[in-house]
Amino acid sequence: MQNTAESRAVLLTGGAGYIGSHIAVELAASGRPAVIVDNLCNSSEEALRGIAEITGVEPVFYRTDARDKDAMREIVKKHNITEAIHLAGLKSVAESVSNPLEYYKVNLGTTLTLLEVLSECGGTGKVIFSSSATVYGVPDHIPVDEDAFAGTCFNPYGRTKYFNEQIIADVVAASEGRLSAVLLRYFNPIGAHPSGLIGEVPTGVPNNLMPYITQVAAGKREKLYVYGNDYETRDGTGVRDYIHVVDLARGHVKALEWLERHGEGKVEIFNLGTGRGSSVLEIVHTFERVNNIKIPYEFAPRRPGDIAEYYADPSKAERELGWRAELSLEDMCRDAWNAEKTLQSRAK
Repeated sequence: MQNTAESRAVLLTGGAGYIGSHIAVELAASGRPAVIVDNLCNSSEEALRGIAEITGVEPVFYRTDARDKDAMREIVKKHNITEAIHLAGLKSVAESVSNPLEYYKVNLGTTLTLLEVLSECGGTGKVIFSSSATVYGVPDHIPVDEDAFAGTCFNPYGRTKYFNEQIIADVVAASEGRLSAVLLRYFNPIGAHPSGLIGEVPTGVPNNLMPYITQVAAGKREKLYVYGNDYETRDGTGVRDYIHVVDLARGHVKALEWLERHGEGKVEIFNLGTGRGSSVLEIVHTFERVNNIKIPYEFAPRRPGDIAEYYADPSKAERELGWRAELSLEDMCRDAWNAEKTLQSRAK
């Protein structure tokens, strides 16, 4: 087999987004250049410039909807793609509730197209799917391991993740060993690349805690609203498993290496989390301490569907992938603020 960078290229759908851009950097570091497909509906070319500056190589990029079967077929054939990391899709929980048809159409459509194209173009392939801990719904035990009951999602976004997992598993089972997949269930990625050249830049009102904090710190928003301070947790605020996005990105490379070692026809699920829970107030106070900046906040009523505590058991990933989260909460807060300042200054 020809041992060239081209032959090792990995298709990265949604690769100009927050998580995708960090994965592209880690793929480059492992000698696997990414072929990025992104329609830029919730990302921007600024991330592509950041990837180029960090890696020293201009990324291969196609501004294409991952549901466009003809375009995807051409890309897969041109770059001899047999490995794909699939993130393309819509990601707002609130928006999925108000517009479920669009979420089902886009999030399932991208997966169906990718699987069809891989099956047609040589019939072999390895797929890493960007899933979510939301598939567990209200978990039946904490910490949450991969054997926890899944499928009781609260919203259409979470259901698209669960349905995609089932679709991928069914297609792999029918492929007679030609396809294989790893389903990665993310917990709460925050932080940014330490260079500050890529990070989380939401359009509109942030859906997640950390970009809301950084926007308050930058003076873009007056204060942070903390939803619920009467949970049965150590300080009354919700506890979640926050993982540095660089650690998360490295988990994808480890998952790809695992698939390369274990042959075809497998589907495995791995949690990517730290195994530790941090409360909302702990995040706020850590951010204030490491960045020497005050974050004004106000308590607000609980949001429907939120639960008190939620964190991973990541021991399977450590045991089988040789992966574990290494970066601290302080790193997450420091890097997130650095990226906010860097990207804000570059946008001027």
